[in-house]
Amino acid sequence: MRVQPEQALTLAAITTEGTFDAAAQRLHLTPSAVSQRVRALEIAIGRPVLRRVRPVELTPAGEAVVRFGRQLELLSSDLSDQLEPSENGSTPRITLVVNSDSLHTWALPGLVKAADHVQLTILREDQDHSLELLRRGTAHGAVTATGTPMPGCSSRPLGVMRYRPVCTPAFAAKWFADGVTGTTLATAPVVTYDDKDDLQDRYLRRQCRTTLQPPRHYVPATHELGQAIQLGLGWGMLPDLQLAGLDSGTVTALTPSAHLDVPLHWQQWRLTSTALDHVASAITESAQALQP
Repeated sequence: MRVQPEQALTLAAITTEGTFDAAAQRLHLTPSAVSQRVRALEIAIGRPVLRRVRPVELTPAGEAVVRFGRQLELLSSDLSDQLEPSENGSTPRITLVVNSDSLHTWALPGLVKAADHVQLTILREDQDHSLELLRRGTAHGAVTATGTPMPGCSSRPLGVMRYRPVCTPAFAAKWFADGVTGTTLATAPVVTYDDKDDLQDRYLRRQCRTTLQPPRHYVPATHELGQAIQLGLGWGMLPDLQLAGLDSGTVTALTPSAHLDVPLHWQQWRLTSTALDHVASAITESAQALQP
């Protein structure tokens, strides 16, 4: 089984552009030539690599080939920089996945330093789902809640984000006058990032030992979610790093000792790349703001 570099790069281009025709324009080929490369690739590995829908969908085999193609692009960029460091005006592009809370609190300062060496594409995804983008070859690295390395990747611990359930004093007086109980938590509105965000549900299960379905508001942006809680829209889970920036007395804890710890890890492709090393170092340095 031999996958030719141009076949892998062609499949990566199809994935990026979404169609054969768009990939052909990007690669300066005819659509027929792109299709022939894909057919030759599928014959070489003995299985289909994509589903021909709009946009195309990769099979598991196709995802593996795209990761290989992305790695080739990155290594080629590194090689060009080593061979012509003064003449090559472009810098390699690194795509990474970072959850919204990390972007809002600790991740960006280090990434700013890395920008001297790489061009960054930062994708936002929940820490429990970011590995999907790494597995598909969309990203080179990801901040994730999963410590076990994905095949073909390395993993390093970053630290812990600590979250606390909070609301405004006025909201607490209105909804929790009788205490924070299963009954009051079942009726008090909760503010959640999106339907992937289960931090609030984790707290509810831990507090009540059962599943509750309180009224729910979705606010899919970290800063605005914090504002919504401060305005009294509902209670929600905010990280200590975000709470530290709020004015004193703005919010109060539902239960003072309650918190949820979310361990974070950095996973990246297991290859030697100067550009990827710059990003990994930047993320690791910024993560010093996290709990040990």
